[in-house]
This record gives sequence, C-alpha cells and structure tokens, in this order.
Amino acid sequence: MDLKQVSKFLALILRHKPEEIGITLDEHGWADTQALIEGIRKRYPLTMELLEEIVRTDGKQRYAFNGDKTLIRANQGHSVPVDMEFEPVQPPAFLYHGTGEKYLSSILKQGLIPKSRLYVHLSADVETAIKVGSRHGKPVVFRIPAEEMVQDGYVFFCSANGVWLTKEVPVGYLRQIPRDEMRE
Repeated sequence: MDLKQVSKFLALILRHKPEEIGITLDEHGWADTQALIEGIRKRYPLTMELLEEIVRTDGKQRYAFNGDKTLIRANQGHSVPVDMEFEPVQPPAFLYHGTGEKYLSSILKQGLIPKSRLYVHLSADVETAIKVGSRHGKPVVFRIPAEEMVQDGYVFFCSANGVWLTKEVPVGYLRQIPRDEMRE
C-alpha cells in the first residue's frame, strides 16, 4: 500500500470532504479515529498502526491526534468551516508566501486571499516558500512585513506544524522577491 497516496486521501477527508467516507468533523476539526479508519478501509486497507505511521512520518506534519488518539484532525488547510482554536501569535518581522508565476497577476490585483481555505498560508523562510511555489510551476515568492501588519491590526496564528496563517494580505503589503535573490 502506498502510504503517500493514503496520506493525500486523508488530507482530502480531514480538510475538505469528510462526507466522502461518511464521517463528520466536530466544530474544532476533530474526527473519531476509529470511524475514520473504518471509512478509509472502503478504499485502502488502513489500520491504526498505519495511521499512526502516516501521522508520525508526514514530512509536513499535517495531522495530529488528541492525547489518547481517539480523535484526529488536520492541523490547517481546511475548506470546511472549523474553529481550530488558534490563539493569536506575534509573528516574526517578515513571513513569506510562495506561489506559481501563473497566479501573479491575480495576486497583484486582489492580494493574498484564502480562496477555498479558511486562511492564507505563509512560511517563516524563503526556502519553504520556494518549495510551495514550485508545486504550482515557476515559483514566485512574496515577502510579507508581518510585524507591520500586526501594528495595522491584522492577526496571525501559527498552526501546530509551523505554518503561519492570517485571513488576508492586502496588495500594499506584498513585496515580490526578485528571482536572482531567491535561492532554489
């Protein structure tokens, strides 16, 4: 069984379509672990041990269990309305957003908006932003003056796996990093 494929399916279920396997998420995004395993078994032969391995070895740390592993959720990236109970956090002076060149004109018109997600996703370093942007073609990276945004009243959160989140980044805060200054 391809654990990467199962992990992608798990992300789909826990972030966007829990109904696909007949489960529901509570108001904080938690799903009953046993119900999730049974639902996924209709497509993949998932066991608790394999699920624990997926959670433990996921390079992006997308998932989390509660203390006794009876509940599981995605750490961020939801399109379904959930309250992840994030507490506002003071961000570093600058954060970064990686995207594909094909989205540049749209972003320069409307800023960064969450689209189908609940938050805009930002990273703490250029390298991560380049990786994210590369998934969408030729990467473009924006430097975001997060500290300045906080002074202007914007709120930031940091998910359990270190992804920085905010509701929007207006055009006036976007500073595109020139390609020759990006380290790929």
